[in-house]
Amino acid sequence: MIHPVFIGCDVSKAHLDIFDSRNCTYLRIDNLASCIETWLDSLGERNVTVIFEATSPYDRRLCVILTCRGYSYCRVNPARARDFARACGLLAKTDAIDARMLARMGETLRPPTSKPPDPVRHRLCQLHARRDQLVAMRQQERNRLHSAEPQEGDGIERHIAWLDTEIAMIEKACLELVRADTTLKQKMDRLRSIPGVGPVTAFTLIALMPELGEAPQRAMAALAGLAPFNVDSGHQRGQRHIRGGRKRVRDALYMAALVAYRLKKPFACTAQAMSAKGKPFKVMIIAIARKILTLANAMLRDQTMYKPA
Repeated sequence: MIHPVFIGCDVSKAHLDIFDSRNCTYLRIDNLASCIETWLDSLGERNVTVIFEATSPYDRRLCVILTCRGYSYCRVNPARARDFARACGLLAKTDAIDARMLARMGETLRPPTSKPPDPVRHRLCQLHARRDQLVAMRQQERNRLHSAEPQEGDGIERHIAWLDTEIAMIEKACLELVRADTTLKQKMDRLRSIPGVGPVTAFTLIALMPELGEAPQRAMAALAGLAPFNVDSGHQRGQRHIRGGRKRVRDALYMAALVAYRLKKPFACTAQAMSAKGKPFKVMIIAIARKILTLANAMLRDQTMYKPA
């Protein structure tokens, strides 16, 4: 039996720190396309899997080159990597130690390899992230406007107007990008048919939940951070709380659930049953958000539109 060889790679803005578990060698290269290509050439025909932490813009170049060269790779959650390091008793943290730890994590846990990113979905993720940045800036400016001096207010209002225009342009670009792709357009239409799901929520689910329609319901709830986890020990029975998951997806579903709650009819039974049990308002909203996610997952899996009962 041939065991896969994992190469740990600690990614930073300027450098890639690489540890080869087979040769027990450490290497640092610049995070440049030419340097990555030279390093891959030195591997020859070896069958290796590169494992590194997901670091958003800094690992993008590495992912593209590995995909083009036909190498498999694993993008792991940085929090899980840090938990593994603590479990191994590694309290010190340097780039070289992290590279060695990642290689050991790959050999021990054998995480699944990551799929190459879809170019259209990747572009949608970039537009979505930029929109979130501009929306956050706009909210900050609106907060400053309440306490601003008169001479400052005009400038803030001009900035808010500019932000409104930029956000509208990005939303238009997202819509055009989705409409140009048949598969994404069908997903968009199905998601928009669910009561409470607007264009922003649909964009968020398409961009940040590529597993939607392909994973079990419980797994989807955990990925979105909507699964209640038990805290039981001995005779103690703790209260269930949601935690973890993708915060941006959970925020979008929460807003969709608020709209759906105000519509009443589609999710009236869920709200009435929980209200009769004395459940808090936020618990009801989270339950509706999970129901929306369940519906979205089933509809994309079965390729159907929403039909009210």
